[in-house]
Amino acid sequence: MKIYQSIILNSFSNLTHAFTTKDGGVSKKPYLSLNLAYHVEDISQDVDANHERLASRLKYDKKTLVHMKQIHSDIVHIVSANENFDNPPTCDALITDKKNIPLMVMVADCSPILFYDSKKEVIAVAHAGRQGAFKNIIQNVINTFTNNYDSHTKNIYVTIGANIGSCCYEVGDEIYEEAKKLNLDYSIEKRENSFYLDVNKILMTQLLASGVKEENIEVLNECTCCNSDKYFSYRAEKITGRFAGVLMMKE
Repeated sequence: MKIYQSIILNSFSNLTHAFTTKDGGVSKKPYLSLNLAYHVEDISQDVDANHERLASRLKYDKKTLVHMKQIHSDIVHIVSANENFDNPPTCDALITDKKNIPLMVMVADCSPILFYDSKKEVIAVAHAGRQGAFKNIIQNVINTFTNNYDSHTKNIYVTIGANIGSCCYEVGDEIYEEAKKLNLDYSIEKRENSFYLDVNKILMTQLLASGVKEENIEVLNECTCCNSDKYFSYRAEKITGRFAGVLMMKE
């Protein structure tokens, strides 16, 4: 099983985290092989087995993992100690100060984002595609840190996993117009007669605007569409699985 880890988050011995790839699962084509999503019409027993394999690799109990029914919103859900794998909340970000509860975000071109407040010991994960970026889910996550856990943004570390890059993310005129209305047109590149969106540019701008220090932000900068042999990519494949970002605090 091939996974990727954050240099920043690796410096904290109390954290378990990873970004998964396609590698190391049992799913058949077109979900080959480590698909972690149930909603893409993969065989549920195969998805179960993939989750078990990942849990074994990262040394957590699958039953304690909390994932999401993601809806491209800016909703942040506070995870309590009694939540579990079988009842995912409908939202696009999870946050908790509880130990031994892994949080998971699933993606196939959108951005998987992991957050950690090293002083208050709070973790969060977020799903940010175009809609999440346009709705500024970043600010909602940071507000939840500060309002609910008394966090200071200078203590929050953030890593953004692989997502579709501006090299491949062509969008229509209506998206360009929407970006202009939101003062986000700095993230649009025009090449010939087409528009291309840089979601990472928006996310980085929003993180800095929310007070997160630049040196505390890490971006993997791998395009999922360009690297669809390694990551699931909806833009490249249409019918495909989901890879994930996972983050847990250990006792």
